[in-house]
Amino acid sequence: MKVDVRTIDGQTMSASAASESVGSTLRIAPAFVATAVDESTGVETTIEAHYSPTRGRYIITTIVNRAIADDFNEDRLKHAAPQAILQVAIPHCVALQLDDDPDAPWTTVADLTTAEGRIIPPWMAQAVVKRGMKGERWEVIEILYGTAALADLPPVKLIALELDVPERTASDWVQKARAAGWLVGMTSNVGRPAGAAAEPTIVDEAEGR
Repeated sequence: MKVDVRTIDGQTMSASAASESVGSTLRIAPAFVATAVDESTGVETTIEAHYSPTRGRYIITTIVNRAIADDFNEDRLKHAAPQAILQVAIPHCVALQLDDDPDAPWTTVADLTTAEGRIIPPWMAQAVVKRGMKGERWEVIEILYGTAALADLPPVKLIALELDVPERTASDWVQKARAAGWLVGMTSNVGRPAGAAAEPTIVDEAEGR
């Protein structure tokens, strides 16, 4: 899925828009607008999401569905899939520094993402699982945990997938990262009932209708 991610004022999302600190190493954009086009159904979906510090994740506040073809799918127009768009958009809104130098440039997680869809490059994943790499490992754990938590995805599953380790190992590393002072203010809300989230505004639009 290709998603166009922009700031609230319409600028293309970049690392410079990530102005809010989360955890020890990450910065995020306070809010964003993301648009995805489904050519197969003739429907364009746009969402607006804002970061909620109390919930520790992005909350979708607006969903707009718009028909862009004469033979659009009416069911899809009425029933969007905003969570999928949110999950693809968030890596564009999370930034980090790849160097310990305070003046090092900030890079979005999306810029790190490989063609295969992995967030962490294979060389980095292979390096941090080695013995004696705890500091670097906890930093990567924070990147992955934060990215998952912000999208309301299971962090342990993502960590296990990205680092190619069993989920029990990923869970243990999360606990050890917390004990070492990482993941400050980060929690996972996976499993929370859908009704607990803010109710988004849904607007359906059909061109020419």
